[in-house]
Amino acid sequence: MTGRVHVTVDNAVAQVVIDNPGRRNALSHTVFDELGSAITDLSCAPDVRVVILAGKGTDFSVGADLAAPPGSRTLRGDSIAADTARLRQVSSTLHRFHHLPQVTIAAIDGACAGAGLSLAAAADFRIASDRAVFNTAFVNAALSGDLGGVWLITKLLGGAKARELFLTPGKLTAQAALDLGLVTTVTGTASLHADTLDLAHRLASSAPLAVRAMKQNLLQASTTSLSDYLLAEVDRMVQCFHSGDAHEAADAFLNKRVPSFTGR
Repeated sequence: MTGRVHVTVDNAVAQVVIDNPGRRNALSHTVFDELGSAITDLSCAPDVRVVILAGKGTDFSVGADLAAPPGSRTLRGDSIAADTARLRQVSSTLHRFHHLPQVTIAAIDGACAGAGLSLAAAADFRIASDRAVFNTAFVNAALSGDLGGVWLITKLLGGAKARELFLTPGKLTAQAALDLGLVTTVTGTASLHADTLDLAHRLASSAPLAVRAMKQNLLQASTTSLSDYLLAEVDRMVQCFHSGDAHEAADAFLNKRVPSFTGR
């Protein structure tokens, strides 16, 4: 395989792997370009029901590749206008990942810091190995933060805890991240891949129309008023009720069998 982002699809599960060897999967502008292309393709893939995001090797991502050659960085210092344009482009990749129609899982091993932590926070689930280490890191680099990390972690943990993590950065163990609610579960390093796939396949076996609609409910719940949310929720509920999958679920329940969903 070539490139810095590799995508494989098997049994309705896509695995997206960041591969920046020797850089602990640091996020260069090249990585974001490839990641953005992968996300665009997956968003239009009806056969994909779950997307796993991981890092190659022993780290998820240490964040922005500040030691990369200037021409491959997002922030290059060439001009404020150029840096702003590139960072907004990168931010749109984060936004599209967060809003993928499929359920997303971040499989986190080793370091998960800065922009890497922002990417992980944008996923629906975060499964960490017991050696994973988290750090917001931005203030230590005299930076205010990017890729929506503050917004996402404030939504996940609340304002007080987000202030603590971002204004007084430091290393956070996997167990501490679990105790905070930053990660969904912690597993052994050797079982991280298998446990992530187990969750992915469990999600992929659920009714796909209902799962996608439920994800839209969850995304909208934090950004709109209750009155606007209820209008959209009703539409999605009725559409799901009239689907073949809903009829299949009812028949399977009545006949005490495992349902077989088609996404129609």
